[in-house]
Parts: sequence; structure tokens; C-alpha cells
Amino acid sequence: MEECISVFDMLKIGVGPSSSHTLGPWRAAERFLNELRSENILEKIVKVKVDLYGSLSLTGVGHATDLAVMLGLSGQDPEYIPVQDIDGIIKKIKKDNQLLLANTIAVDFNPESEIIFNKNFLPFHANGLTFTAFFEDNSYESTFYSIGGGFVVKEERTTAKANEATKKAFPYPINFATELLNYCQSQNRKISEVVYDNEKSIRTETEIHNELLRVWNTMLECMYIGCHTEGILPGGLNVRRRAFDMHQNLIGLANYNSPQEWLETIRKTEVKFRQILKWVSCFALAVNEVNASLGRVVTAPTNGSSGVIPAVLMYYMVIENHQADENQIKQFLMVAGEIGSIFKKGATISAAMGGCQAEIGVSSAMAAGALCEVMGGSPEQVLVAAEIAMEHHLGLTCDPIGGLVQIPCIERNTMGAIKAINAAELALETDPKNAKVPLDKVVNTMWETAKDMNNKYKETSEGGLAVAVNMADC
Repeated sequence: MEECISVFDMLKIGVGPSSSHTLGPWRAAERFLNELRSENILEKIVKVKVDLYGSLSLTGVGHATDLAVMLGLSGQDPEYIPVQDIDGIIKKIKKDNQLLLANTIAVDFNPESEIIFNKNFLPFHANGLTFTAFFEDNSYESTFYSIGGGFVVKEERTTAKANEATKKAFPYPINFATELLNYCQSQNRKISEVVYDNEKSIRTETEIHNELLRVWNTMLECMYIGCHTEGILPGGLNVRRRAFDMHQNLIGLANYNSPQEWLETIRKTEVKFRQILKWVSCFALAVNEVNASLGRVVTAPTNGSSGVIPAVLMYYMVIENHQADENQIKQFLMVAGEIGSIFKKGATISAAMGGCQAEIGVSSAMAAGALCEVMGGSPEQVLVAAEIAMEHHLGLTCDPIGGLVQIPCIERNTMGAIKAINAAELALETDPKNAKVPLDKVVNTMWETAKDMNNKYKETSEGGLAVAVNMADC
């Protein structure tokens, strides 16, 4: 039974810099605490240890995996924690060598000895981590896998029954693009309308409305923060934030007092081709600079690729359609989420498994398809747009310098966004009957490419730019 994936599974709100290396381990720590509660042994713990394996170990420090597990074990929620509190919580744990487990029980915890980086890979998935709770006379151990996009599983897949129940609730179960297209054609409906009916089977219309707008407002605020924050990104590469300077040059002396007023102000700016390129790049840079600073972003479908979809949706709002409102926002996000779920089911959204094609490639395909629909594209053209976008990301490696989600990751979001817009425009000018490559073929090809790719190009920082550029040179 395939997973049943909601739009809100693909578009999660959380903290950067990585969905698989930060948000996933954070959620795994939460699940570990829940296991301890269910066993009624949480209060008996005297010590806890975390083992990181494979990709989580190799790039864990640069991706703040160690910080994420500490915050998760402390009972903090990545969706709601005030990001300005993170530094203080971590400093207190390191200073006191003590962790307030589940925000209630103080246990001895020295991060340098209790968080262990094991370079060997566990067989089930490249991103494995094991939590061990120690008691006076015994211990309890549990292993999780962060499989990309903030999704966390155990090898025994204990959520299978829940997934099956949800799938049965969906009036339109979808594993492949062909299935999605069949629903649209047989009922003469848009992709977003089919997705909406699926969402209504598990949530109220009010909940869907509110959550989609909360996702968008988080994206908008993230772009706003990134465009109004200057300085150097943390981590040691001394990367200067570029969105601030680029934004200043584009916006000029305009006055505004909120993200929404900012959006309206941009609508009044010059729209020559070079300015459009710069605006789209600026939006994407802004999001991923916030992500690199442990800021709050929307995982879409991952943190490392979180700038593509906001940048393309913002492009549509401020350049393409000044009358765009909540309806187009919701439509865009639902289409993007469904396309992302098809890639997750048929391939992967984990760079540790598939390289950056699994992150930037998928996000570009999601954005391209979504843009195509809100610009009037048919369901067939939407899938063509997604196919074009992914086709030109196939084989893209993941090789972050210093294990940081900065170089080349931040710039890649600008490229993914521009490619998405280009793909949507090409699809709108395409008769789908003449398309040679169906989306499902590209999904399968991406997965085969991922399996053939050398592991050193899969988020290990053991190949490509990660070894060609020395951190000391930065």
C-alpha cells in the first residue's frame, strides 16, 4: 500500500537549514519522547544518547542535526518555537551539560559525548539515527530514518495502517500522474479541484483554507525577512547575504509597513525582463538565507529547496497577475503539493538518496505545474510543465561545501525558480498530444538515476564542490 500524502505533508512549516537533517531528526526526537511516554518510562530516565549515521553524521554539524535533536528532546516544536529562543536554549544545554527532557525532566547531557557521529550507513536509509534512554538498571533504544522533506519512518513502518486508512478515505487515491490525469479527464476538472476533494475527506473546508493561507503567509514573511536582513550567514563560510542588497536596488525608497504592503509595493515596480529575473532570484535567495540562519521556512518539498515555490508564487502575484488573491494562492499550493507527492511516492525527495535532483528538481517541477494551472493551463499541460522542469534537473548532485546549506544550495533555488517559470511557459505553448515524455517516465528515470549516482554526490560532502573548495579558502 502506497503512502497517502496530503498537501500539508509536502508543505510543512519548520526551522532550517535542512528538512532531512534538521526537521526530520527534530521530529524523530519528538517521536522518541512519545514512545517513552507510551511505555510509561519517561520519568525514569537518567541519561540519553543519540547516534547519527551516514549522511546525518557526515553533514550533521553543518545542517544543525545536533542542535535539532537537542531541541526535539527538550520538547520544543519546530513549527511554533520562537526562532530567536533557539540560541539561548542550546547555549544553556552546553553550559549546564544538562537537558530538560520533554521540557519537564532534567537529565545529564553533554552534547560532545552524548551525540555520536558514526560515518557508517545503516542499510535501510542513508539518514539513520538511534536514540537510547538509560535507566538505573537497563536501557531503551529506538531507531528512526529521516527520509526527506521532514518525513520520519521506522524500518517496520508502523504508520502503514494509518496510511491505508487515510488512503481509503481519499475519494481519488493517487500514486501516479496518469491516475491524477484520468480523474481530471473523466470529470472535466482541474488538478486543484481533485486535490481539494481529497483534502476535504480528512479536513474541514475551514481548516484547509486556514492552513493553506498559513503556509503562504509563512512563505511571504520568510521572503520579507530575508529581503530586509543583511550581514553574514552563520557556519564559517562567511557567505554574505545578497537578498538585502539586491532588494534595496530593486525597491528603491518605497515605504511600506508589512509583508502584504510590501507585496503591493512590488506590484508597482518596473517589470522589464532583467528586473523580473532579479526579483525572482531575490525572493528565492531571501528564503534560503533565512533557512541557512535557522529561520522559519516552509519545507517545499525540502528546506534546501524551500525558496523555489515561494519565489514562483510571488512572481505570479506581483508580476503576472496583480489581481491574484487567496483563491489563486490555494490553487497553486494544492497543485504543487500533489505533484510533489507523486515524486515522493515514485522516487524520493531526499538528497541523501537522490542528490539535489530530488530537492531542487522536485521543487521546480512542483512550482512549474502549479504556475501552469493558475495561468490557465489544462491538467495535461500542468503535467507537461512538471515533466519539463524535472527533465532538466536530472542528475543534479548534492555537494554542499562544509556540509552547510549555503554553497551551492542557495543559488540553486534561484535556478530552480527560473526553470519552473520557463517550463510553465513552454507547457502553455505545447499541445500535450505532441509531448514525448510523460511525467511518470521522468519520475521513474529520476529514481533510476538516483540509484546509479555515486554516494559521494548524495549529501555526504565527500564529492563535487564540497571537496573542490576548501573551507579555509572561503
